Amino acid sequence: MALFPVPAFADFTENNLLAIFYHELGHAVIDQMQVSIFGQEEDAADALSILLIDALYDNERAEAMAYDSAALFLAESQSTPAFWDTHGPDAQRFYNTVCLFYGANPDAREAFAQEFDLPVERAETCEDEYALAVDSWNAVLDEMSEDAGFSGALILRAQGAMPVLAREITALNAEFKWPRNIVVKVMPCDEANAFYDLETQSTTMCSELTGWLSGIAEAEGWN
Repeated sequence: MALFPVPAFADFTENNLLAIFYHELGHAVIDQMQVSIFGQEEDAADALSILLIDALYDNERAEAMAYDSAALFLAESQSTPAFWDTHGPDAQRFYNTVCLFYGANPDAREAFAQEFDLPVERAETCEDEYALAVDSWNAVLDEMSEDAGFSGALILRAQGAMPVLAREITALNAEFKWPRNIVVKVMPCDEANAFYDLETQSTTMCSELTGWLSGIAEAEGWN
């Protein structure tokens, strides 16, 4: 995979918008490529998000994105978990994110794991966890990268300001093809959310996400 261009300005909000977008693309890939998932689909989408971050960006930018994505899960883990939700508890998603990114290059990312206090018992399994995730996803992504007769693409329809997605979609369309077009909507939703719609085969990034993420960054002193 080609390394994506590094934007002139990247912060907690932008990094998490991209991580969330990649997560929703995971649901789109699972749907369009008919990927069999054994376990929670949300976990599989989380794994694809961190794999794409690791694969598509140089190490410095990828580490910043993984750091901010993990930090968001850590901040959200302070709330009471909704065990009925299809997503795993934020504390678990935090450790999974740290583990997978660390497992991609343990020698170079030891400081990353230490920064987030990844327990030694979990750190010992992370390289194998990363290898398993790569083996599971690479065959699908390779098919989308090669000339498999796919002609679909990501199509942005924005009703709100989220310019980082325009750049990202251009880069992704140069890297991957889809069986069918996927419309990526940026629009008000009356909540900070993002989702993939199975019926319309479209991804929605709610414009409220930007303010919500910026608010968390300001509260935590990260911007």
